[in-house]
Amino acid sequence: MTMPKATVACGLERVELAPAASLFRSLADPARLAILRRLASDGPARVVDLVGALGLAQSTVSQHLACLRDCGLVSSTPAGRASVFALAQPAVVEVLAAAEKLLAATGNAVALCPRYGCADA
Repeated sequence: MTMPKATVACGLERVELAPAASLFRSLADPARLAILRRLASDGPARVVDLVGALGLAQSTVSQHLACLRDCGLVSSTPAGRASVFALAQPAVVEVLAAAEKLLAATGNAVALCPRYGCADA
């Protein structure tokens, strides 16, 4: 049995889009976005610096940094007993800026989206 061409094309498109979907999932958590924004605006930081700046628990920051490092978005450099984290990809700054521009253009539409928006918006 052969698959219709539309089904094959859709399957290939999904495979091609999978890395982009994974990238957006990595950016989908507010804590990870806050970490990336902080690193983009203030430069490299230790976990303790991010904990103080963002008001998140140390374990939360560490878990999200591990995720971002695994995704190739941040890098870490040993500094004594700590590690210093920095953006691994300068293009992250451009992605965040483009997202801010898109949010400004759509107003509250994304926040009010019944599927992905905030319940409190």
